[in-house]
Amino acid sequence: MKKGEATRARIIEETGRQAAIKGFGAVSLNDVAEAVGLSKSGLFKHFESKEAMELAALDRGFDRFVAFVWEPAESLPPGRARLETVFERWLDWTEVENAAGGCLIMAASTELDDQPGPMRDLLQTRVRRWRQTLAREMKALREPPITDAEAQGAVFQMKSFILGHNEMRRLLDDTGARAAARAAFESLLDRTGGA
Repeated sequence: MKKGEATRARIIEETGRQAAIKGFGAVSLNDVAEAVGLSKSGLFKHFESKEAMELAALDRGFDRFVAFVWEPAESLPPGRARLETVFERWLDWTEVENAAGGCLIMAASTELDDQPGPMRDLLQTRVRRWRQTLAREMKALREPPITDAEAQGAVFQMKSFILGHNEMRRLLDDTGARAAARAAFESLLDRTGGA
């Protein structure tokens, strides 16, 4: 990687790290520049605007999530095997990211949910794509497949278990959070797959 590309990557990672902790709205150019050892004007050698820098950080954050959660499961047979691996990796993701200060995607979802603009548009696109991937896997649980509405309902429940785990583990320091989330998800797979 060339020096300019490496610097750009550091800026993106630092912007995402800070946004996960305090939100994009509270991340200043000075904070990012200082953390990566540049001046504010040095940031603009790599990005045309603060928004472009934030968009790159959000997109990269979602790429990291997909690489961590989805890619290890992709080679598995569609349906239950993939979904179980995705769920375990997603739980791992929340624990790893929370140890580093928080999940950028969760933080952005809360911050951007009622703020129209390119950041929200990007987040919506990526979240919708992720939900479609999960719904496809839910449909692969049985033949004939469940309906689109049933698949979306199962994805909603799956995400709810992730959020519940995050609250129990992070806010309430409940060491039984993972077991509770796993049991709820296995029950969902049993019901959805017709077991």
